[in-house]
Amino acid sequence: MGERLRGASRPLPLLPLCASVSLLGGLTFGYELAVISGALLPLQLDFALSCLEQELLVGSLLLGALLASLVGGFLMDRYGRKQAILGSNLVLLAGSLSLGLAGSLTWLVLGRSAAGFAISLSSMACCIYVSELVGPRQRGVLVSLYEAGITLGILLSYALNYALAGAPWGWRRMFGWAAAPALLQSVSLLFLPAGTDEAAAHKDLIPLQGGEATKLGLGRPRYSFLDLFRARDNMRGRTTVGLGLVLFQQLTGQPNVLCYASTIFRSVGFRGGSSAVLASVGLGAVKVAATLVAMGLVDRAGRRALLLAGCALMALSVSGMGLVSFAVPMDSGPSCLAMPNATRLPGLPGDSGLPRGISPPPLPTTGKRRGEPVWSTSEKTKPRAGAGNPTTPPLPALGTTFPVSPSPAPEWVLLHWTALLCMMVFVSAFSFGFGPVTWLVLSEIYPVEIRGRAFAFCNSFNWAANLFISLSFLDLIGTIGLSWTFLLYGLTAVLGLGFIYLFVPETKGQSLAEIDQQFQRRRFALSLGHRQSAAGVQYSRIEVSAGS
Repeated sequence: MGERLRGASRPLPLLPLCASVSLLGGLTFGYELAVISGALLPLQLDFALSCLEQELLVGSLLLGALLASLVGGFLMDRYGRKQAILGSNLVLLAGSLSLGLAGSLTWLVLGRSAAGFAISLSSMACCIYVSELVGPRQRGVLVSLYEAGITLGILLSYALNYALAGAPWGWRRMFGWAAAPALLQSVSLLFLPAGTDEAAAHKDLIPLQGGEATKLGLGRPRYSFLDLFRARDNMRGRTTVGLGLVLFQQLTGQPNVLCYASTIFRSVGFRGGSSAVLASVGLGAVKVAATLVAMGLVDRAGRRALLLAGCALMALSVSGMGLVSFAVPMDSGPSCLAMPNATRLPGLPGDSGLPRGISPPPLPTTGKRRGEPVWSTSEKTKPRAGAGNPTTPPLPALGTTFPVSPSPAPEWVLLHWTALLCMMVFVSAFSFGFGPVTWLVLSEIYPVEIRGRAFAFCNSFNWAANLFISLSFLDLIGTIGLSWTFLLYGLTAVLGLGFIYLFVPETKGQSLAEIDQQFQRRRFALSLGHRQSAAGVQYSRIEVSAGS
């Protein structure tokens, strides 16, 4: 009896450790993405970087992340999720060291590439590791905690950027602080099961999952990468669900819509630096609140319900922005030198959707060359090839000056506030829908033997879609106009709503093995949609002996 009580108490200290792994992983991810917005201006001054060199520096993070999305799946399935996270943290430490001690552009690019590889690999491994480690009742909350960590990491980077902006060589410390959450996460991992040894993982996972373990042991099937496209165990249907979610997450234009956050804030009367602060910190607070709501509802209302509600609200709000922009003239958009999307890498799991290049309150710029501002948001020039994608340098960094626009006409005030409300709804909808739930569903629907490769494969398409949307954004505005671009995104969100309704299953309250059984019994993903409810799912529970 005493042994049983001790065994029942084991999950209590382990669940906080799982939560810390998820939260600290997201914190590192968000901090690394956003830190460049404050570091780029002093780097430009210290190294006399040209526009092309700044593009290379910002884009190097993307290149490293793309590489991780291509090879990370094989690393996770070969060496295990825990080892992948620990290895990514070592790479991150090496990248932070390279950045902190860099004396040339080459070392800066190498350091940012290493950081991009590390956070991309860690983001995938964290979502999968936590989803496999905990039971059905905690899985949604703990995986969604990663999204909350991303937003907090972005806000933390803004605060540190502001605090260190005037310090000598402050950018070195900005990059160096990224190692702190990675080290804390590594310490937490030391007390959690490895997961690579089947026997050890089998024994350790049972208490955390409340008696429901995944299919481990002898006789489990083996999958090749090509099985993702075959009918075997309905792998083709699972891949349809995974690819559909990541593509619609990007094709709704969420990263690009937020390019106009600062413009919309200025239109309702917040001028100059205050618009940048509200667009970053204000939207960040909204996102944190929406993510907390998602964490509270994901295991109650379910994944499907949050995706449907979020996508519907995104369709309504972005369409509302399009209709408002018909009546109210807005800035035609940032130029290639002031692209607010530049330091965002929303193609990674748990993307926060913040306008990451919009910095905290602008500080005086003391080292401007030839008396000209470093960034100009008033240019309407056509961007160079590659402008507008995540590799382009950025948005207004510290020291940005916004052109002073005349006060809006009284009859436009209501429409301006309507646009602001639509923006807030859009940000919130993404944050409790596509933001956290896409990666939660991806971490649940594939068999454990191929989960890492499948997750990374879908993540690669997410990166590709993000790149396509970003590259086509300014050209699309030039062709059909800003209003029709927003309305096109709204139409895409409606199509995404239909896809979720027809194809995406409800997985709340089920163990990973039960979700796997559910997919195996269904030949087509279509039957997994509206015909099923969480209460109506029929499955046989997998019995696992604690002594085996």
